Amino acid sequence: MSRRTRKAGRLVAAVVAVMLLATALVGCGGGADEGDAETPKTATFPMTVTDDAGRAVTVDAKPERIVSLAPANTEILYGLDALDRVVGVTTYDDYPPEVATLEKVGDFVGPNLEAIAALEPDLVLVTTGVQADIISQIEALGATVIAIDPQSLDALYVSIATVGAAIGEPAKADALVSDMQRELEGIQNAIDAAPVRCFIEIAQDPLYTAGAVTLLNDLIEQAGGENVVTQEGYVGYSVEQLLTDDPEVYLATLGSMSDPSDLAKRPGYGELSAVKSGRVAVLEDNLVSRPGPRIIQGVRQIAEALHPEAFGN
Repeated sequence: MSRRTRKAGRLVAAVVAVMLLATALVGCGGGADEGDAETPKTATFPMTVTDDAGRAVTVDAKPERIVSLAPANTEILYGLDALDRVVGVTTYDDYPPEVATLEKVGDFVGPNLEAIAALEPDLVLVTTGVQADIISQIEALGATVIAIDPQSLDALYVSIATVGAAIGEPAKADALVSDMQRELEGIQNAIDAAPVRCFIEIAQDPLYTAGAVTLLNDLIEQAGGENVVTQEGYVGYSVEQLLTDDPEVYLATLGSMSDPSDLAKRPGYGELSAVKSGRVAVLEDNLVSRPGPRIIQGVRQIAEALHPEAFGN
């Protein structure tokens, strides 16, 4: 491997980490343990929760002014009918459409502390990874800070319960999780076939993918798939290894780091079984990379690509 290739690989690795975090997909910290969602069914304050950074955080009173520093967290708040209490979001936020009218407090990687302070929030939702270092700085502003960064569907359910408890809406959190689980069950009940071997591209030059112990890998398995990538985390992958693995289905997210429209034209890719059979599927990035309520729609997209016969496709 040339020095230039190694340098490009390191650069893309950094960019992949930031972009995935920017959509709340990847974080350096893991989600809460799956058995930790012991939240009360009624809102009683002070409320103490354990966040995804492993911190015990006490919320003194029901938050009325909330700042969200990750699009996925904003979507969780929307799912809990609490968007009317959100006073600030990042420039990455684009769902629901109503967030366009909210005050922007910088981007995901570099939130503006002065802008956050000016909004006088009583609760700020962050993620981990690149935002871990600003937690103490935001707390110094007088706001309570909770880190949300689930790495699996089960951990996402726990995170939703955590947010629901922290904002005084535990019953809505329970209902939201139940709806998500019911929708997922419907998808899985439709599948009556063995897992389909697949690969997912998240960056193309150099090639990057999601391996074991990642949210994307969990979504693939939930959707009736078997990831050909067995390494853990988000990893660089060679075309030679991809050809050896030869997945039945090639999944890709369309975005600034990946454009699967030219897949068959890439050197060597035309030899893939997935390309020969036309089983290349483009996924909506925000649905599969943001750990929020809409992620079940992402599971459906993957399931439809892997098991089209089960969904009338």
